[in-house]
Amino acid sequence: MYFIINIIGILILLGGSYLLSFNKKQIAFKPILILLVLQLATTWFMLSTNIGANVITWISDFFLWLINSAMSGVNFVFGDFAPLDGSVYTFFMNVLMPIIFVVVFFDILTYFGILPIIINAIGWVFSKITRTPRFESFYSIQVMFLGNNEALAVTRNQLNKMSDKRLLTIAMISMSCVSAGMLGGYLQLLDPKYVLTAIPLNAIGALIITSIINPYRVTKEEDIIYSPSKSEKGNFFDMISKSMMTGGNLALIIAVMLIGFVSLITATNTFLGLFNDQLTLQNIFGVVFSPISLLMGVDFSQVFAVGQLMGEKIVLNEFVAMTSLSEMLSSLTPHTEAVISTFLVSFCNFTTIGIILGSVQSLFGDQKSKFIAKYTWLLLVSGLLVSSLTAMVVGLFVW
Repeated sequence: MYFIINIIGILILLGGSYLLSFNKKQIAFKPILILLVLQLATTWFMLSTNIGANVITWISDFFLWLINSAMSGVNFVFGDFAPLDGSVYTFFMNVLMPIIFVVVFFDILTYFGILPIIINAIGWVFSKITRTPRFESFYSIQVMFLGNNEALAVTRNQLNKMSDKRLLTIAMISMSCVSAGMLGGYLQLLDPKYVLTAIPLNAIGALIITSIINPYRVTKEEDIIYSPSKSEKGNFFDMISKSMMTGGNLALIIAVMLIGFVSLITATNTFLGLFNDQLTLQNIFGVVFSPISLLMGVDFSQVFAVGQLMGEKIVLNEFVAMTSLSEMLSSLTPHTEAVISTFLVSFCNFTTIGIILGSVQSLFGDQKSKFIAKYTWLLLVSGLLVSSLTAMVVGLFVW
């Protein structure tokens, strides 16, 4: 029964996306069908084959090496507060501080052209298979590695020449990404197989949802990809210094946001408790998001708990929700763990909307910023649809 509900959930989600479409007659259904098949094939490969399991193990081991390397620097600065033997664990030291080195590592790969080669190759193959515009395909892969701010900045010259419609699609895709610099933190809080499966599914799902909601045709002349010149790279050591500062700022920003949000939740719940002991933000989230979690095929007894986690992720951020999830994993069924874990692996929340609008404003000016701001609600809805689609597709394979 739950499997059938899961399938119905996917159909309802795609139907809802269709109803939101700006131009239903222009929707290209064949590429969307190809993308859906690709999502199913990717999920099957990652979760149901030995090769997929080995890929997950290799990537997890690689990020474990990155985190261990990062912890040597953290230990050098903080000493006994961050011992290398792992005898003391704190979220700030073990999850946030390693972000500094992970960001630097991937920026070095980008500087020497290694990461761009990988992104371009995957993007080219992706566009050929899915028959979607090259730049949109390329961007969905790029944002999967770099995150929204960096991807927007790197492609700003080409985006500046694009129509507002295409820029809106790019903004919607940006809501569904994560960045490689954050993976180390995610892998310490969730099962690696779900984290690493969700990432490509989000990239594919973002193209599915945007192709339905915001369809358009791209001419051959427009279907190009901009490549930054060597002169734009700057000095290597200057790049490393800036990268370290970026990683440090990112870790501190996340820490500040977590302190603020968790404190705000506690204070709000105390205030709400004056009216009713059961009235909390978590319970409100549970009520609002329960219909979506029900459509994911979640066991009826766990629908409300999953709705709470979904609300925490959308309204607050994924780290708050992942921390809450890690405390209740032992009580969840395998299917429930799979769908909520994959749902949480994206930047889709209110904060990300502000980040995207700020980036568009600084990179492209007032006119394009005002256009994107008109569709703020659509950025959130599209991100929610992509995360839900990823969770539902994964749910088909885990029971």
